[in-house]
Amino acid sequence: MSLFSSIKESLKSKNTKIVFPEGTDSRILAAAGRLASEGLVTPILLGDEEQIKELAKSQGVVLEGAHIINPATYSEMNAMVQAFVERRKGKSTEEQAREILLDENYFGTMLVHMELAGGLVSGAAHSTADTVRPALQLIKTKPGVKKTSGVFIMVREEEKYVFADCAINISPSSQDLAEIAVESAKTAELFGLEPRVAMLSFSTKGSAVSPETEKVVEATSLAKQLDPNLLVDGEFQFDAAFVPSVAAKKAPDSPIKGDANVFIFPSLEAGNIGYKIAQRLGKFEAIGPILQGLNKPVNDLSRGCNEEDVYKLALITAAQSVS
Repeated sequence: MSLFSSIKESLKSKNTKIVFPEGTDSRILAAAGRLASEGLVTPILLGDEEQIKELAKSQGVVLEGAHIINPATYSEMNAMVQAFVERRKGKSTEEQAREILLDENYFGTMLVHMELAGGLVSGAAHSTADTVRPALQLIKTKPGVKKTSGVFIMVREEEKYVFADCAINISPSSQDLAEIAVESAKTAELFGLEPRVAMLSFSTKGSAVSPETEKVVEATSLAKQLDPNLLVDGEFQFDAAFVPSVAAKKAPDSPIKGDANVFIFPSLEAGNIGYKIAQRLGKFEAIGPILQGLNKPVNDLSRGCNEEDVYKLALITAAQSVS
């Protein structure tokens, strides 16, 4: 069963609601129409109802089954303001909260926080910071997780891999990398992979020694402490983690035998370059970035996304919300 066939099967009868702050974006509308027609996900579109309906009509998009909410006229705004002030613990007054919640990303994130939606997908017309900031302030990270991180599911026919962090943390510490490894393994399990985690570097098992390689060695040890049951090893060059014949020569005693399926990059620079090379030269489909480590799912689109990207990330977000 393909990745998305499996996800759709898991969503049957769940009635999952996903909020889209960018309700007047044509790509969002097209994807929302598809989701609503399938009955697996109920889209919540934010924006002016008349404008959204006019745009949908002009695109030939049927929004039957979708919900439209205009933050400016939301009937339960008073309750949301109170919940926002409580969540921010004195960092915002009621007056400030009322103004902030006119921002669609903050409003949508509050719907998730208040369990009026299962998750949020944004970023088609906003920066990553615009999407992530409200999530960190309102949804917050899970207990024991200090930072969120961004992964891509790399898919090519029946092949599936997890690449992290490719979206959020520029220069993660050893502790950050260990947390990313543990959370990425959980993401892999969510999408049908038995995680075998490789901590990547430009060195394999001490072939080079530098502060950069020592950081990855320490991260590997910390990841094992965080989850003793996790199959994780490093430091590895990519070929030693992925090619059995190379692994046999460079790391013969490792439990990773060139069969890793979760790859933890030592920096955002490496991760971002790595996934794009796999996408463009290897012809992998890069699905994400999927944000992990949050209490509830909030995911970020690329501003260069298309309808298919929105549709698939919405399904993934829905799957996260019911896991």
